[in-house]
Amino acid sequence: MKRSGLHPYRQRSLTGEAAGAHVDEAPDADEFLSDVLRGLSARRKTLPCKYFYDAEGSRLFDEICELDEYYVTRTEVGILEANVAEMAELLGDRCLLFEYGSGSSVKTRLLLDQLESPAGYVPIDISCDHLLATADDLRRAYPEIPILPICSDYTSAVTLPPAAAFARNRALFFPGSTLGNFAPDESIDFLTRMASLVGPGGLVLIGEDLQKDVQVLLDAYDDADGVTAAFNLNLLSRINQELGGNFRLDRFSHEARWNEKRARVEMHLRSEVDQVVQVAGRAFRFVPGETIWTESSHKFTPEAFAATAKKAGFCVDRIWTDSKRYFSIQLLRAVTDGADPEA
Repeated sequence: MKRSGLHPYRQRSLTGEAAGAHVDEAPDADEFLSDVLRGLSARRKTLPCKYFYDAEGSRLFDEICELDEYYVTRTEVGILEANVAEMAELLGDRCLLFEYGSGSSVKTRLLLDQLESPAGYVPIDISCDHLLATADDLRRAYPEIPILPICSDYTSAVTLPPAAAFARNRALFFPGSTLGNFAPDESIDFLTRMASLVGPGGLVLIGEDLQKDVQVLLDAYDDADGVTAAFNLNLLSRINQELGGNFRLDRFSHEARWNEKRARVEMHLRSEVDQVVQVAGRAFRFVPGETIWTESSHKFTPEAFAATAKKAGFCVDRIWTDSKRYFSIQLLRAVTDGADPEA
């Protein structure tokens, strides 16, 4: 579900690898404000979904992952549980494992339990408080593994920790079908960044949601209990709290749509009335029915995803899926410079 913008953020604080240390490269309030004002000024109003993940947004997303309608998490976990020993063997020993949008690192523990002498685990997430609390839990659970958190918009350049020098190889774990949040051209650019991070021969273990019955998809993004609605609306609450906005949450509603042409689910916040909203002294007019587009989640076929991966310099080594073919976990290998991904 997560998506980050494609511009790098300046690094503000770099600490060592001692227990409790972390790298802080998260976007600051000025960057948040700039992104919000730009998005609300556009002809089609948008807000970057990377800003979903303050402490409350992260909590709500964890709750979403437990919903009956949100098949993504339990299906992916089922695939992991059935195949994690093979996955860990393919990642190899002394692996330095990165994870973009690590959240609570629940799925990652399955890998950490199986990896042989990992060189370290580098969780990367935009929600600093949530990230550091999770890192502390992981240090207690895995005292033998260096836990090296980076608080960042994970599409920015990643600061390699010194542990990289002792790693036999580098791998990236990217579960949850997050790549689907990117537009097609952005997804190729983002995969290319992954290839640069892991290096030639490096591996990416990535979750990808597959195309399926539309109602199953819509229910996953608009649950009966309203948790996804609260998650979406929390973005407006965050703008109120941090940027001096005056959004009335009771005047907006959550909406999930299926875009057949683009093969994606879209999340919107719909204005229920004619209204003017202020953010940092700027006024934005909404007419009834006008929406703020907050997230897209593209759904793939295996063939379409393989073609996208090839354009970014990867070949698909292995695919694992569930019995319904709702979801897949794929192992990508970065080819050496100039090599044909199909060779």
